[in-house]
Amino acid sequence: MDGLDGLDGGSRGPRDRDEEGRARSARPRDGLGRPLPYGADGVARQPEGVPRTPEETLREAQRLLDAGMPFHAHEVLEDAWKACRDTERAGEEQLWRGLAQLAVGLTHAARGNAVGGARLLLRGAERLGPYGAGGPYGIDTTALADWAGRLAARLSEVPAPVVDPVAEAPRLTGR
Repeated sequence: MDGLDGLDGGSRGPRDRDEEGRARSARPRDGLGRPLPYGADGVARQPEGVPRTPEETLREAQRLLDAGMPFHAHEVLEDAWKACRDTERAGEEQLWRGLAQLAVGLTHAARGNAVGGARLLLRGAERLGPYGAGGPYGIDTTALADWAGRLAARLSEVPAPVVDPVAEAPRLTGR
């Protein structure tokens, strides 16, 4: 399959598809995951389904957050969340899902979507709540939930602030 088989049902013509036939946009993306015109230089997408230890996941997600690429950090954290299903780490699913929601909340905030960003930040913080200050892998879930709450509150200001994803990047661990 060449990745362009099938129609999207609209007048736009063929859709990009992966090897399994799922719709996947081959358009390049910027650091916040926004599509760029075909042929533009973009940021490489994070490969899906990469097996990582929790520590490797946290290091890679932090690197991407520090580089101002929370959308890409979200994809790394989402891999960890999905990898927990039906494993001995199934109890951690909410932790990784919450962290992924914080990253995508920051993404929306940096894109100028204050309402969506705040909503995702608060959802992520809620998922971290049960872990208290002693989250696994050195994650200070209390500090992250506090960060998310403060940023969500700022996003409710009128006008909403411009959010710099580098300046706002949270620390996932105390290290």
